[in-house]
Amino acid sequence: MNFYQMNSLKIIFFGTPDFSLDTLKYLHNSNHKLISVVSSADKKSGRGLKIKYSPVKNYCIQNQISLLQPENLKCIDFQNDLKNLKADLYVIVAFKFLPKEVWSIPKMGSINIHASLLPNLRGAAPINWSLIYGHNKTGLTSFFLDKNIDTGDIILKTEVMITHSDNFESLYNKLKSISGSFLSATIEAIINKKKLLKQKNILKIDKAPKLNKENTRIKWNDTSLNIYNHIRGLTPFPGAWTEIKENSKKVIIYKTEISDFEKDGIAGSLSVRNKSLFVNTSDRLLKINELKIEGKKIIKGNDFINSFQGKEIILY
Repeated sequence: MNFYQMNSLKIIFFGTPDFSLDTLKYLHNSNHKLISVVSSADKKSGRGLKIKYSPVKNYCIQNQISLLQPENLKCIDFQNDLKNLKADLYVIVAFKFLPKEVWSIPKMGSINIHASLLPNLRGAAPINWSLIYGHNKTGLTSFFLDKNIDTGDIILKTEVMITHSDNFESLYNKLKSISGSFLSATIEAIINKKKLLKQKNILKIDKAPKLNKENTRIKWNDTSLNIYNHIRGLTPFPGAWTEIKENSKKVIIYKTEISDFEKDGIAGSLSVRNKSLFVNTSDRLLKINELKIEGKKIIKGNDFINSFQGKEIILY
């Protein structure tokens, strides 16, 4: 009889998006008993406002896993359903904040897998912000839930290096790919009653707030390095955006390179060098390799040049 057969736990998993899938798959295929999954209620999307199932719900349907989709986490009937399932542990990955009435139910507590090295990058979008800030490493942290967001006692951490060429998509995939094995190590540490690490109240930490229209907009009067990091931290989703001053058309910038060329105009003005498209920043020219104009497909920077020859175009 191996370790997990001797120490099999009854677990309820909380998650909805694609990032939750690797940890859910690990639990489903492990020797622990996945007794149910809790996922967000279905939402309507698209022009026809059709209901689209989340990645977690699709996996549960395909594998005949019990699924709960409460409209309100504070609903007494939902909480009673959870209590009746008598789980040992709740595992939360990329899910909304749980009220104490929920996370305090299981006898072994509720744990969260967070995509940063806590306490740094507490918040809703840690993967994006690790790139926007220009960090050279990030990782995963497992911790017990408490009354505040991302502040509970830490169980384990694992580091992942960030390369200069990483963007949100590549870093997301790096972290997602190790989340299953990381959860396995976390549960083993809990069973073995590994000593927990208290999160200290560090004054200077980078925050990872929810992304919105304001903080995803490009500020061309910033440095080329900061703008480069901002763009890769939002590529391909949700996209770093700007507008053409002449017609207010929205433009999403996907790929850039920091050049050796000094700036030759005001911040946001476009420039052509060696048949390539550049934009002025506060210190130098930033090469634009891929962009998308509102209502059109993604194009190469070179393909955009013909549309503004002879005109001065400014992004703002």
